[in-house]
Amino acid sequence: MKQLILDFLPPAPTTFDDFVRGDNAELLFQLGEWVRGEVRALYLWGESGAGKSHLLKASLQRLPTQVEVHAINARNEMLPQHIAADAALIVDNVESLDTEQQIVLFDHFNTLREGSGRILVSGTLPAMLLPLRDDLTTRLGWGLVYQLKTLSDEDKMAALQRRARHLGFELPQDLAEYLLKHTERDLPNLYRQIEQINNYSLSKQRPVTLSLVREALKTN
Repeated sequence: MKQLILDFLPPAPTTFDDFVRGDNAELLFQLGEWVRGEVRALYLWGESGAGKSHLLKASLQRLPTQVEVHAINARNEMLPQHIAADAALIVDNVESLDTEQQIVLFDHFNTLREGSGRILVSGTLPAMLLPLRDDLTTRLGWGLVYQLKTLSDEDKMAALQRRARHLGFELPQDLAEYLLKHTERDLPNLYRQIEQINNYSLSKQRPVTLSLVREALKTN
């Protein structure tokens, strides 16, 4: 029964509409401009769990189909050796690139800058503080640079309630507050907890209540 439940769960959305903006309205606007090609280079940084990967995936989904796109997570993927001068390149977790890959990315910056391409990169720190080659950190400042600001507690609760509705149930305010007080507070973890609670509720065929939330958290 548990496997059947998991098979029919809707995938977690990764769109701009699903992202609770908090104090990041200007950043979201500029990402939209990047998608349209009005902004050619954007470096996005913020703490782990702030939502950088979500925004990069949302940007990827919005790109026109005729654009040649390369999107990698530097933690476990390699950059392409060659890209077209008018391509779109998205690099998540840039601080994970080894020395050789840093050289490749530097060359890609130059290729895209000389052509009409665009690049979107994320990292955990301001570019000049990353453990990367100096010439590459300079390139990361080629275009716009934005910090993804952490959401307030109110925004996090709104995000949890939106994710719960996507899964098919309502999360009352008091239960959202309970999750913030009793679990790790970064959004990826909070979303995992919501999915765990939903799975537990479905498997037990019980509504989401405080007692059920407590039981579900103990099963993690």
